[in-house]
Amino acid sequence: MKRLASVALLILAGQLRAQSPFEYSISFGNKDHHEAEVEITFTDLPDTVLEVRMSRSSPGRYALHEFAKNVYDVKAEDSQGNSLQFTRPNLHQWNFSHHDGTVSIRYTIFGDRSDGTYLGIDNTHAHLNMPATFMWARGHADRPIEIRFHRPEPHWEVATQLATTDLPDVYRAPDLAYFLDSPTELSPFHWREWQVGPDEMRQSVALALHHEGTDAETDAYAALCRAVVREARMIFGEYPRFDFGKYTFIADYLPHVNGDGMEHRNSTICTSSKPLADGYLRKIGTISHEFFHCWNAERIRPRSLEPFDFERANMSGELWFAEGVTSYYDGLILKRAGIYSIDRYAEKLTRILQPFLNLPGRRFFSPVEMSMQAPFVDAGISIDRKNLRNTYISYYIYGSAVALGLDLTLRRDFADLILDDFMSLIWERYGKPEQPYSNDDLEKTLAEVSKDQMFARRFFADYVYGKELPDYAGLLAQAGFMLRSARPDEAWLGPLAFKFEDGKMKVGRPTLIGSPLYNAGIDRDDVIKTIADTAFADLDELKAFIKRRRIGDTVVVEFEKNGIKRSEELTFFENPEFEVVPFEHENRLVSVSAAAFRERWLGSLSGLDGDEIQRHCPVCRRAFPFRFDFCKYDGEALGLTPAELSPEQNKEN
Repeated sequence: MKRLASVALLILAGQLRAQSPFEYSISFGNKDHHEAEVEITFTDLPDTVLEVRMSRSSPGRYALHEFAKNVYDVKAEDSQGNSLQFTRPNLHQWNFSHHDGTVSIRYTIFGDRSDGTYLGIDNTHAHLNMPATFMWARGHADRPIEIRFHRPEPHWEVATQLATTDLPDVYRAPDLAYFLDSPTELSPFHWREWQVGPDEMRQSVALALHHEGTDAETDAYAALCRAVVREARMIFGEYPRFDFGKYTFIADYLPHVNGDGMEHRNSTICTSSKPLADGYLRKIGTISHEFFHCWNAERIRPRSLEPFDFERANMSGELWFAEGVTSYYDGLILKRAGIYSIDRYAEKLTRILQPFLNLPGRRFFSPVEMSMQAPFVDAGISIDRKNLRNTYISYYIYGSAVALGLDLTLRRDFADLILDDFMSLIWERYGKPEQPYSNDDLEKTLAEVSKDQMFARRFFADYVYGKELPDYAGLLAQAGFMLRSARPDEAWLGPLAFKFEDGKMKVGRPTLIGSPLYNAGIDRDDVIKTIADTAFADLDELKAFIKRRRIGDTVVVEFEKNGIKRSEELTFFENPEFEVVPFEHENRLVSVSAAAFRERWLGSLSGLDGDEIQRHCPVCRRAFPFRFDFCKYDGEALGLTPAELSPEQNKEN
């Protein structure tokens, strides 16, 4: 995910030749059983112990993953073909004490998970995350690496951010950090490439799409990607300088892969088990998120992750910004690009604010502190039970909510100042020069762009280091949106996470702090016998019972906790779920000022207003090779009748 070393000046040919490269090779003769054979030759070594490692962590993941567990059948030779012995000082390392300056290692690696973190090999593709695949030499991080990919099928191609060479299927990295940050896909993918940027800085963006769909679907999806790329660029005013002049989306949408998205310096991995025709909005949302990272997180880089350490868990207090602000922009870009309708964007805002405002985790950790939880929650593995439901809110959500609050506050309190301006200045101060930042640096930059040090200090104290809430209802009203109850007058016990087995109603998850069930002393694994003398055979019966209750009703609940029978009073609360909706859905007038505010916030910056996307929409009776779940004109996806559509949608229909 993250920038591991500054490579912009290292890729010059003369510098790449300064040291002989370590030579890597990978082949897939046993791909049916998820195995690859790796060969690595380390040359020009000093007369010291060579320490060879497998990574324990991977860029963009903060927990430990212990990739050495999938390595076996390790053998080694010197330059004369003599067998070399090694010791294992720990699970992740192979030490070679006696060698002649050359150590050639061969091993088998197993991989059966295709996502942004692991290695996936099968009869359809080889999906390589480098830290999960390749050993590397400690103390030699500055040596260039050359790798040959042996394609198991002649029609498979190679997609990677690594530099090409004059040799077919041989690629190069300027150093170890860049190599480990360069995921690679070998498969019969569909390829689309286009040019971006002014003539004097022309660069390429490419889509390597491995899926079971058609060329027409690929063309349509590439159009969506182009719209996202163009709109994202408008926020910063320019594209980054992609190393080797290209940025590549590597997308695997296949039934047997695992859903994920992982950013890298000049590429991204996007995976989904569903085809393009099923849930394309989630897929293009991931594309939007990951592409925004080529600025924010790859070049605008947290100091706490610089350099990324492959040998331990990586903690950062800036993930609310690196990931959360990116999450705010991924949906905003889709709205500006014409891919999201106003209603779909309101749904996005609901998904941001619902957990942020209703989950209890905010009382325990600020955005900075929640960021530090990443090694525990970002694909972190443990078998003990946790209470994250009550103590954790994703730093993606937390940071998104902070970004939303800051953007709307800037637009309200400062003339002609928006979050885009803040991001552009961050880019100038820390991204372009690739100078890592801290939370203090972000605060100073907010003070600089707003010309109001007290505002910046107060905002960070309250909402970044603190746990306060902006006035979202008032802020959203400026743009003609309102926060309203999603289930007005509905009684509520808390989230209904129950298992109905053998006539028992068992609580399946920790109950939510402050909910009626929690207040009655009920928690995970407790067995509820009756509520108000009523037993329940399934969830439908329970829902029907709750529907008949009134807010404030108090009843007796009978339950067992670890075999001990209990009887407690249980009081129904009002359902706290809410939603963000445009004023139009409440028959409220959108004032001229609110409409203008909305347009400045959500309107296209590129001036293309989504026409390139909308002309393909079948709801508009125009050809498109797969069904849009939702577009500017499509109310059907929300279950709305024409009368319930906003005036804008009715007009267009």
